Amino acid sequence: MFDWNLAGQGLLLMLALATLTWLLSLRKRDVSIVDSVWSWFFLAALLLWWWTPLPTNGPRASLTLLLVSLWGLRLSGYLTWRNWGQPEDRRYQAIRARNQPHYAVKSLVIVFALQALLAWVIAWPILPAMKSPAALGGLDALGVALFLAGWCIESLADLQMARFRARPRGHDAVLDSGLWRYSRHPNYFGETLLWWGFYLVAVAAGAPLWIVVSPLLITFLLVKVSGVPLLEADIAERRPAYRDYIRNTSAFVPRPPGRTPS
Repeated sequence: MFDWNLAGQGLLLMLALATLTWLLSLRKRDVSIVDSVWSWFFLAALLLWWWTPLPTNGPRASLTLLLVSLWGLRLSGYLTWRNWGQPEDRRYQAIRARNQPHYAVKSLVIVFALQALLAWVIAWPILPAMKSPAALGGLDALGVALFLAGWCIESLADLQMARFRARPRGHDAVLDSGLWRYSRHPNYFGETLLWWGFYLVAVAAGAPLWIVVSPLLITFLLVKVSGVPLLEADIAERRPAYRDYIRNTSAFVPRPPGRTPS
């Protein structure tokens, strides 16, 4: 059973938050602030569903609140710290350039509302996990283990990147140690892993089978759309050393370094 009424309320709340963030972006002339708000789309819906009395919260409600808050607060805090005082992210600068004139108005739809909609779909497993009366079981334990493994991988990858950026380095320097020795995007791998873990928790709660679209969507976005391809679109031209890094390091799933398939 999936409560579309509650889900719809969550979508409206996400869109309201997206609109407020868009208004702030107009003042700052920087739409990349949406990255810091991304996880708050999930947290806003989570709190709405938590405080909605009917249907009653199930045995996974506290677990869901803990896991999603652990993920969301860390990610938002890290991205806010990383981007503080920086110009608009080059990815969003490219979107801005492609959508002139009237980008200020267009960005409400193509950046903010779109991200709210994607977050809503990815957040679908949260609702049945929180409201299901089904008892906790072994599949929950496996899902939590995967979630925490993904969270640790993502957190460690972000920490290693932050330390790398804080050190004096040449313009062409590439981080190829730590987790970044085994994957060019270990943070994205961790992000995907944790959402597959949470999907297992939702399955244990009796979520409908079609809800697999949620982890599939985040995986597709990070591997094929807004993650790896967008970040690497021109990086080899800006950093020639990155070409060797691409040839020898897996794009996503960590594995020992060596020549990658062409």
